Amino acid sequence: MTTRKRIGILISGRGTNMAALIEAAKNPAYPAEIALVVSNRPEAAGLERAAKAGIKTAVVDHKPFGQDREAFERALDATLRAHDIEFLCLAGFMRLLTPWLVDSWAGRMINIHPALLPSFKGLNTHARALEAGVRLHGATVHFVTNDMDGGPIIAQAAVPVLSGDDPETLAARVLDAERVLYPLSLDLVASGRARLEDGRVHVTEAMEPRAPLIWPI
Repeated sequence: MTTRKRIGILISGRGTNMAALIEAAKNPAYPAEIALVVSNRPEAAGLERAAKAGIKTAVVDHKPFGQDREAFERALDATLRAHDIEFLCLAGFMRLLTPWLVDSWAGRMINIHPALLPSFKGLNTHARALEAGVRLHGATVHFVTNDMDGGPIIAQAAVPVLSGDDPETLAARVLDAERVLYPLSLDLVASGRARLEDGRVHVTEAMEPRAPLIWPI
């Protein structure tokens, strides 16, 4: 039997994508187990959600470290290693990471971003997509590198932008896609079907697309 990878999830808030990963990992055939959820905010609602699901939780509050981001990350890293975490998923973790942590977990840390990268890096992606007038928006799961929102792409999900959309309605549609996309992406990586080689992700055994996605039609 293949050993499941021990996953740590980093959150700062509700943990919506965290909950999708936890649900997927309930399946014994899933190649990853959620071993720990860590938040930098003691009040994060996702901690209670994780605990109710039987997942170990921890808090590494960034505030006592002030502006020393690396000291905070070293404390975070120590917590992860104490729980034998092998791989990290960022799920609404609202901290800019230093090269020290990124390099320490290079090739073993992924993130989900609410846009079709490389478009709309950073914040306020839904409002910016509407302002740009794009017809398709979506989400991207990528490996984390020192290039913010610029790491190698694992998978993407596209959703249509409707004529009556505002940032909130578009965000809700993207979030529905994220709940499917993130578990799928972790499955690909943890099973070895998605491999990081020479700065790009190569996926084996992927389903061939049946048709182009065109919107509006």
